[in-house]
Amino acid sequence: MAPPFVPSGIDHLVIWVGYLEKARAWYQTILGCRPGYDYPDLAMAHVWYGPVLIGLWDVNDSRSAYAAPTQQEGENVHHIAFAWHGAAEEDVRRHLQYYGIKILKRLRQVGSRGFGLSLYFKDPWDNLIELKGPPDYQDPSDIQTEL
Repeated sequence: MAPPFVPSGIDHLVIWVGYLEKARAWYQTILGCRPGYDYPDLAMAHVWYGPVLIGLWDVNDSRSAYAAPTQQEGENVHHIAFAWHGAAEEDVRRHLQYYGIKILKRLRQVGSRGFGLSLYFKDPWDNLIELKGPPDYQDPSDIQTEL
C-alpha cells in the first residue's frame, strides 16, 4: 500500500555534537550555515544550511541525556551530504585546509543532482560529512520527460 501523503523533502536533521557553542561556530565557519533557532533547555541549537534546518544537539550536556543514543538502540547515520555550488574545487579544498580539515576521500559519484565531485571529511565530533559539488552531468535515469 502506498503512503497517503506526497514526499516533499527533508524537513530537518539532527546531529549529535559536543559543546554546543563550538559546534555552532564550526558549522557556521566551515559549512557557511546561518543561525537558526535556539533551545537552551534541551541543549540544542539549529543552523540553516541553505533551506535545510540542522539541529545540533549537545551529547555532553545533561539536559540532553534523556535523548542521547545508546549502542543498544543502534542510532547511526553513515554520513551527511551537503550540496554546494558557486566555487571551484581548489577554493573549497583551500578553505578546508585553512581550518585544518583533512579530506579523507575525494571521488566522483552520484547524488540527487547527478554525478559530480564528493569530498569527505569529519567534523570534530566524528560525524562523516560529504561536500557534494555541482554535477558534471545529470544521471540519465533521473531525467524526467513529459508524456
